[in-house]
Amino acid sequence: MVSERGSLLSNTGDPVSDLLNRLRNGMRAGHDRVDMPASRLREDLLRVLAEEGYIASYRRFEEKGRPVLRVGLKYDPEGEPIVTGLERVSRPGRRVYSAAKEIPEVLGGLGISIVSTSKGIVTGKAARESRLGGEILCNIW
Repeated sequence: MVSERGSLLSNTGDPVSDLLNRLRNGMRAGHDRVDMPASRLREDLLRVLAEEGYIASYRRFEEKGRPVLRVGLKYDPEGEPIVTGLERVSRPGRRVYSAAKEIPEVLGGLGISIVSTSKGIVTGKAARESRLGGEILCNIW
């Protein structure tokens, strides 16, 4: 299945890394949007990124019978991407868990960490405030 923007298929078993790579590559190439296969985990991650202002928008739709997420990328007035760095922390081969008090700040508070908690996927700051530990999925700045 190939669209005009490239393959929608994900050959990796890691949906978080796939999402981060598609965002990184789309921003480096200066695209307005990127498409990817939809999943609940990806949608939750995109919700957090949209709430924090790192992406312009996202929406879910069907294309050729398959669910797809379309992400609107966000740039500053000079045309530079809002996101300057994306880092996968917990990977399938090495999971990283943290207690609420030990969730690190990203760049002294200039970035965010995204944490999977028992109450859903939230920012590191929200997890610390709610006293929820969990798996640290990624850092964005």
